[in-house]
Parts: sequence; structure tokens; C-alpha cells
Amino acid sequence: MLKTLAKGSTIPVLVVTTAIIVFWYACVVWLNAPFERDQAERAKKEITFSQILPKTMEQKRPVLPAPHQVVREIWKTTVLKNVTSKRSLVYHAWITLSSTLLGFAFGTLLGIALAVGIVHSQTLDKSLMPWIITSQTIPILAIAPMIIVVLNAVGISGLLPKAFISMYLSFFPVAVGMVKGLRSPDIMQLDLMHTYNASKAQLFWKLRWPSSIPFLFTSLKVAIAASLVGAIVGELPTGAISGLGARLLAGSYYGQTIQIWSALFMAAFLAASLVWLVGVIDRRVLKRMGMAQ
Repeated sequence: MLKTLAKGSTIPVLVVTTAIIVFWYACVVWLNAPFERDQAERAKKEITFSQILPKTMEQKRPVLPAPHQVVREIWKTTVLKNVTSKRSLVYHAWITLSSTLLGFAFGTLLGIALAVGIVHSQTLDKSLMPWIITSQTIPILAIAPMIIVVLNAVGISGLLPKAFISMYLSFFPVAVGMVKGLRSPDIMQLDLMHTYNASKAQLFWKLRWPSSIPFLFTSLKVAIAASLVGAIVGELPTGAISGLGARLLAGSYYGQTIQIWSALFMAAFLAASLVWLVGVIDRRVLKRMGMAQ
């Protein structure tokens, strides 16, 4: 059993995870201890390290919450709360997920459309590609409020502004990946299609599109994670009362660091789940196409 685990990635992952948790607990003591010493000084009491240690693990508003505090908060706000409750982390995660998936769908369609245009038009290649790359140099935190204000001015509010911000982040990896994928067929394959007198449509659907599928799914894994980031960022400048971004913002306003960390871990779990789901679809599609075993 141990030999089997040693050959795989289980033991290395457990070792790294254990090291991170130990380091986290050490940082908890280091960062939270000054507050306990300050409290003892104000009360004119002497306090030893053995007395400080347990107190740093159970502070109500710690500088850095302990792992067990974060786990306890996640359990309390997911399992012990009704999913329709405004205090449920599942409810907030669903709000963010809705914006993420809508923005991801928009970004994927836009990225594919831009890639098709760039590959088939030299003019679009020279004019669009530099602007696509330049668009990603603008910090999303700077452009998100502008997008929201402009859309609100034309009567668009709610889910769509956040979805547009997600789209802004997610279309780029799809566009770049698909351009490379659609151009991946080599000269011999293209010449063979020309020998068969294939039309541009046949060349696209029979050769370029199938060749681009592995590139597409690799890009989608990056795009879905970027889309989630966009949805969370989109909730920050809107004063939203629901969503993981709103949860983070409320925690920062009221000094609820445990709430902040629980929302961060929920966002990380959501991102990992979405990337895993895209990976599962990727393997099934490639297997069906005969590109994977």
C-alpha cells in the first residue's frame, strides 16, 4: 500500500499540504500574539507563551485566522445554513457562479469569433491582434467601475455588468489559443485538402476546427478561472450585497478576517471545480474524436 502511494502523487501532496498547514499555524501565533500581549499589558497582567498560544488560535477578529477557524466558518455557512439564506456561503457562491458562467460563455464565443476572423483575414490579423494583446495590459480593477457605470447609464444592471467583466478577462486566452489551434495544421495537410478541391468551409470544418480542439480546451481551463476572477472583481465596486466579492468586501469593512478567508477558500474550491469539469469534458471529447485513450 505504501509503495503504491509512494509511486503516485499522494504522499508528495500530503507532505506539501502538511508543511503549509504547519507554517500557517506558526504565522497565526506570530501575527496574533502581539494583540494578546497588548491586552495583558493593559490589564497589567503577566502572560506566558503557553498562555498566549491557545488564545492566538481562537481570537474573534484575528490578523490571521487559524485553519480550524476557517474550516469551522465554512462548515457553519454551508452545511448549517439554509442555501437560500443571505448568510449562506453556498448562496453567495451561486450568485458569483452565475456571473462566471455567463461571462465565460460570452468570452468563449467572442474569443472563437475573433480567432476565426484573424486566421481567415490578414487585415484582421494585423489590426485586431495587437489590440487584443493591449487590452489585457489595462488593470481590471481600473476598468471594472467604468464598465459598470456605462452599462448602468444605458439601463443594464444586475448580472450582465459582472458577466461583461468576466468576458473581458476570459476572451483573451480563448482568442490566442484558438488562433494557434486553427493555424496548427501543417502545409502537407493543407495541400492535401487543396488537392481534394476543398472549399474554405470544408477546410475549416474538416481540418482546422478538429485540429484546434486540444488548444481550445487548454484555453478554456485558463478562461474559466479568469472568468471567476472577473465576476468577483465585478462585485467589488458595485456595492453588491450578494456574491463572494460582496462577502469579501463586507468582511474587510467589519474586520471579519475569518469571513474573508472562508470566502477566499470557497472561491478557490469553485475555481478548482470548474477547471476540473472542463478537464473532464476535454478528455471525453478528445477520446470521442480519437485523439486520446
